[in-house]
Amino acid sequence: MEEHNVLLKMEDVWVQRPGAEVLRGVNLAVQRGEVHTLLGLNGSGKTSLALTLMGAGGYEPQRGCIVLDGQDITGLSVTERARLGLTLAWQEPARFEGLPVADYLALGMKKPSRERIEEALLNVALSPLAYMGRMVNSALSGGERKRIELAAVYAMRPRLAILDEPDSGIDVLCIEDITVLIRRMADEGTSVLLITHRDEMADVADRASLMCGGTVVNTGTPAEVREYFARRCRPHENLLGSQPWGAEAGGTYQRVVAEGVCDE
Repeated sequence: MEEHNVLLKMEDVWVQRPGAEVLRGVNLAVQRGEVHTLLGLNGSGKTSLALTLMGAGGYEPQRGCIVLDGQDITGLSVTERARLGLTLAWQEPARFEGLPVADYLALGMKKPSRERIEEALLNVALSPLAYMGRMVNSALSGGERKRIELAAVYAMRPRLAILDEPDSGIDVLCIEDITVLIRRMADEGTSVLLITHRDEMADVADRASLMCGGTVVNTGTPAEVREYFARRCRPHENLLGSQPWGAEAGGTYQRVVAEGVCDE
């Protein structure tokens, strides 16, 4: 990979949370204009990685660094990172009760325009006529909230969009809409880090990485990483249900690896 084409880089990033080391020496690079899927089972550390990238409280690295376009952003706040072009679509959509959908979409736009807001809604299969004036409140379903948040990310044209489980809470028939939106974002110059536990979502990506036990264990083509995931990580899910990497696991991870159920 050519260094000048790297937009975001994590180098040997370690993050400690109460009772658990959630990131363990993470190395990850996302290129300019790339869709990069981060695949892993529930509990593997994917959301912790997203929160660390955005600078969320309690997720400050104890070791390592995060570099955006050549600038070390490890010590910057969420607001400072957002100003540099990072944004995160949360796994559980943020709630702005009582705010019209059009106003919510305009919040992150440098130059809000009705045309861009309508385009964003259409790209998540929501009618602008039906939704621009609706309030963001409990009357919206979880799927509608998720789509509106994805529309907001698209509307703002960030340099890097971190999408944490964008397919959660959305019916399967809309997955194709999400993949089309992600490719459109990349075509417009936004790099996308797509975080998911569904290996079929990797196919939209240019490259993919696999997260296991709080670290990135493999990076390659989507097909290569899907095969690695099926062969080395699905056994964890079948045996344990998820990856219990916290202190409460009592060494279960080490036992599973030692017994050959899954190679680290």
